[in-house]
Amino acid sequence: MTTNQTIDEIKFKLDEANQKDINIKINYTINTSIDFLDITITNQSGQLKTSIYHKPAAEPYILPYSSDHPHHILRNIPYASLLHAARICSHVDDFNSERIHIDVSLLLNNYPPNFISKRFYRFFQSNNAMSLLNQLDEHVYRQLHQKLLYQPTRREKQLNEMMQDPIETPTVLQPKIWNKKLMYPHYTFHSKQSNDFSQEFYKWWKTYYDCDTSPIHDVQIRLVADTYRTLESFFIHKKPPRDMLTKMETI
Repeated sequence: MTTNQTIDEIKFKLDEANQKDINIKINYTINTSIDFLDITITNQSGQLKTSIYHKPAAEPYILPYSSDHPHHILRNIPYASLLHAARICSHVDDFNSERIHIDVSLLLNNYPPNFISKRFYRFFQSNNAMSLLNQLDEHVYRQLHQKLLYQPTRREKQLNEMMQDPIETPTVLQPKIWNKKLMYPHYTFHSKQSNDFSQEFYKWWKTYYDCDTSPIHDVQIRLVADTYRTLESFFIHKKPPRDMLTKMETI
C-alpha cells in the first residue's frame, strides 16, 4: 500500500464521519507538523520533534513586575517558564529560541534585566546544566530534557505514595483533620508595605506569644499572603449550587 493510498483512505473515513451528524463538522489537515494545545509536533524524516506553539494573535503577556503580588510569585515565573520550555522542547535550538522569547516577554512586562539573569542562572544551576548558558550543547540539553520530562510533579509524588501504601489509601473522600499544631494567619499583601513584614511578624510572635509558659508555645506559624481582587475576579462568578438551580418553589 502506497502513502497516497493510505492518505486517501484516512480522508475517506473522515469524510464519512463528517456526514453522520449535521451538527458535527470535522476540519482536518494532513501535514508533517501539527499544533495541539501549546505543543507543535513535527515529523522530521521519521523522528518526532516537539516544540512550544504560540498562537499568532497571542501577546507576550506575563504578570507585570509592578503588579501587587508577593515577591516570591514574581521570582517563580522565570523559573517555571524555563521548566515548561525544557520539558516540551526536544531540541536545544528550539529551547534556546523559547528562552529568548521568555526573556523578551519578561522585559516587555518591566522585569529588571538583573532580576531575569539571576532567575535564569538559578534554573541552570539547580539542574546541573550551567554549560548551556555559554554553549548550546545538544548532548547536555538532552540530559536536561530527559531529566525534567520524567520528573514527577508534587501531585504525582503524592499519588504514588498513596498507591504504594494501600492501607492508607482512602476508599472515599474524607474531611481533612485539623492540625492544632499549625496556624495559617492570612494578611493582605501590599507592595508599599515593608518587605520585611514576615520577619517582623515572626519576631513579634516570638516576643509576645512564643514563650515557654504560653499554651500555644508548640504552635507553628505559616504566614499566607493574600492579594487584592483582580478585575477578572470581579467579572467572573461561580455557578450557583445544584440545589438552588433544581429547587422548585411550591405554591
